[in-house]
Amino acid sequence: MTKIKLCGLSRDCDINWANQLMPDYIGFVFAPKSKRYVTFERAEALKNKLNDGIIPVGVFVNEDIENIKFLISHNVISVVQLHGNENSEYIEKLRREICCPIIQAFRIETKQDVTEAEKSTADFIMLDSGGGTGKPFNHALISGIKREFFLAGGLDSSNVNEAIAKCRPYGVDTSSALETEGVKDKNKMTAFVKAVRDGGK
Repeated sequence: MTKIKLCGLSRDCDINWANQLMPDYIGFVFAPKSKRYVTFERAEALKNKLNDGIIPVGVFVNEDIENIKFLISHNVISVVQLHGNENSEYIEKLRREICCPIIQAFRIETKQDVTEAEKSTADFIMLDSGGGTGKPFNHALISGIKREFFLAGGLDSSNVNEAIAKCRPYGVDTSSALETEGVKDKNKMTAFVKAVRDGGK
């Protein structure tokens, strides 16, 4: 079954809905420029309400490694997702400080972007249209990819099954498609999770 990640959760009700739906992963965004940004303290409070069966992921953009280490050591997150300009040297330094899976996100616009993503030293790669545009990238670009990946970018309940059938990702990730007027919508979250699970039967 394709793994499900619901990203950008920031309110108590978002966590309550996630606990009902039981996705594999949820994401806390620690990038200050994001409208979904949460402070370390807020994320900790939300994590304390999260069902133990759901894996919390921290989303970072060129973050100080000590801050990531702090969140892991305080059991706020269990997976690190990198969305900035982090290179292999950064990932190597991060691995020396933490012991948890690392996902590196890549914006896919050309075949070369896919080639670069496949070279990543992270545990997983995430292939995205970038910037929270809410639009899918050209999935034909990733045909023949050789490693497991999360698929992101414009996925919603109406198109996720087609994307899974075509791309065969390890997992799917969505955020903006789960929102109405800038905040998470329980009905959209429910529809997305149901679409992925029904399509996998």
